[in-house]
Amino acid sequence: MRHLLDELQTLLQDDSSLVVDGKLLKNKVIERALNLDATLLRRLLAHPELRRHFFATVDDIMVFDKIKFQQFVQNKAFLPDSYTAFKNKIGLTVHDDYVTTSKNVVLTWAYKDCVLEGGQTKEDRRRNEIFWNETLAAKQIDRLLHPKAFTGFTKYSANGKSTPVAIQPGDNFIIKGNNLLVLHSLKPVYANRIKLIYIDPPYNTGSDGFLYNDNFNHSTWLTFMKNRLEIAWELLAPDGCIFIQIDDTEFAYLKVLCDELFGRDHFKENIILKSSTESGVNAINVKRGERLFKVKENILFYAKSTSFRFKPFYTKAEYNTNYRYEVIKNGEYYTIRDLKKAFVDQYRQGRPAGAISRFEMHSIEQEFINYALNNPENIYSLEKNIKKAGEKFRQFAAANKEKGIVEAYHNSAGEVVLIYDGGALVPLRERIISENGRNYFGVLAADLWVDIGTTAANEGGISFSNGKKPEKLLRRIIEMTTNEGDIVLDYHLGSGTTAAVAHKLNRRYIGIEQMDYGENDSVVRLQNVINGDTTGISKSVDWRGGGSFIYMELKKYNQFFIEKIMQATTNSELENVLTEMLSAGFINYEVNNFTTADYQQHLATLNLAEQKKHLLYLLDMNYLYIPFSEIEDASYPFSDEEIALNKTFYTLQIT
Repeated sequence: MRHLLDELQTLLQDDSSLVVDGKLLKNKVIERALNLDATLLRRLLAHPELRRHFFATVDDIMVFDKIKFQQFVQNKAFLPDSYTAFKNKIGLTVHDDYVTTSKNVVLTWAYKDCVLEGGQTKEDRRRNEIFWNETLAAKQIDRLLHPKAFTGFTKYSANGKSTPVAIQPGDNFIIKGNNLLVLHSLKPVYANRIKLIYIDPPYNTGSDGFLYNDNFNHSTWLTFMKNRLEIAWELLAPDGCIFIQIDDTEFAYLKVLCDELFGRDHFKENIILKSSTESGVNAINVKRGERLFKVKENILFYAKSTSFRFKPFYTKAEYNTNYRYEVIKNGEYYTIRDLKKAFVDQYRQGRPAGAISRFEMHSIEQEFINYALNNPENIYSLEKNIKKAGEKFRQFAAANKEKGIVEAYHNSAGEVVLIYDGGALVPLRERIISENGRNYFGVLAADLWVDIGTTAANEGGISFSNGKKPEKLLRRIIEMTTNEGDIVLDYHLGSGTTAAVAHKLNRRYIGIEQMDYGENDSVVRLQNVINGDTTGISKSVDWRGGGSFIYMELKKYNQFFIEKIMQATTNSELENVLTEMLSAGFINYEVNNFTTADYQQHLATLNLAEQKKHLLYLLDMNYLYIPFSEIEDASYPFSDEEIALNKTFYTLQIT
C-alpha cells in the first residue's frame, strides 16, 4: 500500500510551484492549504484517500481540516512498515501545541503515537512488529486492545491442581499471555482497584532479551513502555502507586516519559538500590579504566494521588549509643540507670578508668549493645531538644528538670511520654528491626537502599537466568504501600517474586507473564509457596504454606500460527503452516486473492527468513487472540465451562 505522502506528491507532481526535482515543497503546500487555495482543495477532493483523511461531511457540506493537513505535510516521510505520525521537529510539540508556547518538557521519538503489540515469547527470538498509529489505525487498535477471552483455567492449592468451579473477587491470578492485551482485558474489572504495581521490565541493555526492531530499538522500547504504563495507570486505585525498577541504560528517558504520562507532581522518589557487589568478571574492565562496577539500580516511585503517604519504616544501621538509658516501672514510680556506664563500672571493678584498654572498651560496648537490642522495651535515649513541642509539654519538662526523676506526661493523643532531666525519653522499641529471630537497630529509611543484598540462589526453589529480585526487596515495597487484602500487580512477573511475596504477606495479587520460562516460571514457584516454601522471607514472617491461585491464559487464534511460523526450521514446515493458516486462520484483508500453489511457488524463490516474513504478513494481526465479546461464536472452540468462567471473571465486583 502506498503511503499518503507519496499519493499527495504524485497528485501535485505537475505543479512546478509545489514540486521541484521530484521533491514536495512542503512549506508552499502548507501555505496554500492554510489560505484555502481553491485549486489545491479541488485536487484533494478529487482524490478518494486524501478526501477521506482530510475532509469531514457536515450537513452535506465537505469541510477541510487544514490543521490535520498541515501536521501531515510537516511529517517526515512515513517510516517503513509504519502508520506513524512522527513530527519532523525534534520534541517541539505537545498535543499538537508547540513547546515554545508552553512550559512543558516532552520526550519525542519515532513511533511515539503508535501501539506496539510486543508479542515476543522467547528471550532469544527476535521479533519485528508493525506499529499501529493511534489516529490512522484507530479501528485496528480498538480491535487489538478489546478485552480477550481466557482459557486453561487451573486452580492451584494445597490439595494440588483442579479446574475451578467458580471465580471469586478474592482470588489470586497468574495470567499467561501478551501483557499489553492482558492489561486491557483487566480494565473492565480492575480499573481503579489495584493498590500497588511493581514491575521489573526489560532494561534494553542489548543483552537482556528485548529483541525488537533493530533499526528502531530505542524507539521501540519507549513505545513498548508507554503503551503499558498508560493502561497500568488506569488500573491503579486513587490511593495506589507504581514502582518501576530499571538500570541506567534507559533510566533518564523513562523518568521523563513517566513525568509526561503521570504528571511530575505524582513523582515520589527515585530509590537507589545496591543490587550487586564490587567484584566479579568485570574487574578487568574496571582496572583498565573502561567502566566502574555497576552495583546499583533505580526504582522510580509514582503515586496516583499527590497526597499519597507511605508507611514509615526503618532500615538496619549501626547502633546509636544514645539509646543507653534503662527505665523500669515499679508501681507508680520509675527507676533509671545509664546502662553503658553500668556495664563499664561492672567491668572495671575498682580499676581506674585509664586502666581499661581500647579492646576491652569495645567488648564492653558490644555487651551493652547486645543487652539493649534483646531488651528494647526498657531502653531509651534522652532527647533534650524539645523546642518544637507544645507549650504545655515544654512547661512540664522544665518543671521536671530539677526533680531528677522520671515522670509520665499524657499528651492530647492519649499517649504516655516519659520525661527525665527536662527532656523526652525516646523508646528503642520503635527502632527495632527483627530478622530471622535477631534484633537490629533501625533508622528511618532514606532513598538509598544498601541493606537489601542480592538474591539467594535457592529463593523460591527455581533457577532463573535473568536473576531474581530478592524477596526482601518486594516485602519492603509491599509493606510500605499496602495492607493485607490489597491487590498487587506485576505485569513483568518473570520468576514470580512479586506474587510469591504478596502471597506470603496475605495480599491479593495478579501476575502477568508472556515469556516462556518452562519449569522455572512463576507457577512452579508459587506451588512451592503454597507447599510451605522456607526460603526468602518465609522465616521472618513465619510462613507455613497454604492459600491458592488461579492460572489462566489468553485464548490464541492467529497468535498460534505466528508461534508455529517462528518455530519452523524448514521449508516443508512452513508449507504445512501455510495450508493450516488458509483453512483456519484469519487472513489479512489487504492480501489479494491467490491460490496456495501460487504462493508456494513464490515462497520457493525466498530464503527461510523471507518466507517467514511473508507468512506473517498474511495474518490479520487484529485476530491474534479471541475477543471476549465473541466467546459464544460457535466457530470458536470454547467449552461451556470456559464460557461460564470467562463470564464470571468479567462480572467480578472487586473491592
